[in-house]
Amino acid sequence: MPSPTKLGLIAGNGRFPFLVLDAARAQGFDVVVAAIKEEAFPEIGRSDSAHVHWLSLGELSRLIEIFQREGVSRAVMAGQVKHKQIFSSIRPDWRLAKLLLSLGTRNTDSLLGAVAKVLADEGITLENSTSLLEPLLARPGVLSRREPSEPEKNNIAYGRAVARHLAQYDIGQTVVVAEGACVAVEAMEGTDATIERAGEIMASLAAEASILSRALTVVKIAKPDQDMRFDVPVIGVKTIEVMRLAGASCLAVDAKKCLLLDGEAVIAAANRADVTLVAD
Repeated sequence: MPSPTKLGLIAGNGRFPFLVLDAARAQGFDVVVAAIKEEAFPEIGRSDSAHVHWLSLGELSRLIEIFQREGVSRAVMAGQVKHKQIFSSIRPDWRLAKLLLSLGTRNTDSLLGAVAKVLADEGITLENSTSLLEPLLARPGVLSRREPSEPEKNNIAYGRAVARHLAQYDIGQTVVVAEGACVAVEAMEGTDATIERAGEIMASLAAEASILSRALTVVKIAKPDQDMRFDVPVIGVKTIEVMRLAGASCLAVDAKKCLLLDGEAVIAAANRADVTLVAD
């Protein structure tokens, strides 16, 4: 029989799953972790506060079997699963292969939404991944010590317009802008790699005496109909460090829809790097 005190955690990479695990345990849940071999950090397997099962990305039937055997009726998905992993490295079992063949659009939203429906049909409800971490969602306003400059405000406005247009097609959630010019757009490579690429582009333009300023503005948004069960925008201290190395001076995110993985440490890192952090 399913237990109301049990919570399933489908763990991808990064610190997000550890935060969910700690919060769930603090709230009295008995956590059953389904750790994705291709993504989850090995340390999650050494947790003594949860039942941990390792499975490959394509093992949808085994995921269902684990949760049903453990009496799990509620689950959350936390941690990144790289887009290129989903559509290149995956070895689907019969259930997932059938699901993939039924998809009209091969993007993460359609795939994960279909997975959520399969889980629901098996009595497992996939809940919002941030439901246990509300205090870590970006609050509205300027979060850093420094206010954005007028050029940065203009970049934010332009970047948001571009990002919102692209996000509705599930292309990516991050754009990098310099002086009203779009330098880089996120695709399958992820936010940090997009910022790094923008820094490299601006470095090459500087070598050619470009008139563009090298100061980059990073805009990371939620999708128009962001499903908070999965693919939630996240930033951490590492993001700020990548920005510093790339020559980015401003980061804009969506308030209440972007998770600050390291909490106040993200803001402290932004202040040290003289990066303005804005949530609207």
